[in-house]
Amino acid sequence: MQRPGRRGHGFTLIEVMVAVALLALVTAVSWRGIDGMLRAQEFARRNADELAVVQTALAQWQTDLEQLASPVALTPLDWDGKVLRITRNSPRVRAQDTPALRVVAWSDRNVDGRRYWVRWQSGPLFGRTQWNEAWQAAQRWSQMPGTTSQLGQDIALLPITDWRLFYARDGRWSNPLSSDQTQAGSSRDGVDGTGSGDAAGYLAPASTFALPDAIRLQLDLAPGQALSGAISRDWLNPQLGMTRP
Repeated sequence: MQRPGRRGHGFTLIEVMVAVALLALVTAVSWRGIDGMLRAQEFARRNADELAVVQTALAQWQTDLEQLASPVALTPLDWDGKVLRITRNSPRVRAQDTPALRVVAWSDRNVDGRRYWVRWQSGPLFGRTQWNEAWQAAQRWSQMPGTTSQLGQDIALLPITDWRLFYARDGRWSNPLSSDQTQAGSSRDGVDGTGSGDAAGYLAPASTFALPDAIRLQLDLAPGQALSGAISRDWLNPQLGMTRP
């Protein structure tokens, strides 16, 4: 017969060991749950950051095209199969600021063994001489990886495997290199340094650049990101193509 007061004594060693084992099991299960939750949060944060970079890069691309400038005798747009150079209006902080232009270039570059979509831009430009220097600097930048210039700065945006451009003219998409680029001759850089192979016609007061009706960008994003594979972005010319006078 059990003596009275037996229940007042402490736990046995076996009971303590069982309790400790159960506590360890509960702790392990809880930690796995917390670790899984933290991993999920980190994955979601990383994906959100990568998607934000994609959206920001495409928004910048759209803005550069929407701010295209078309001053007489300055090439607003040129694609040579490697780099797209754009003459765009420079944003003004204050309404009384002097209007200025910028040269922007989009290309690709190998960065630490990965191919990136990159953007270069000049500082504000206030004359044809400054514009011409920046225009040529953008071309050199695209041809010589690692080239730095005091005229502009670049930034690597998205890891890609390839990128392509198409121009829409007369209701059909085509390779830009097979399309007419300017009102007067080719827009390829000539020996005269003006950005045109036909300087006399290019500098004529009536010369204009025949902008395409639309531009289609196709990016093949590198695998292993939140967003990978092929994506495209279309820009529609608000003037629906500038016709030759």
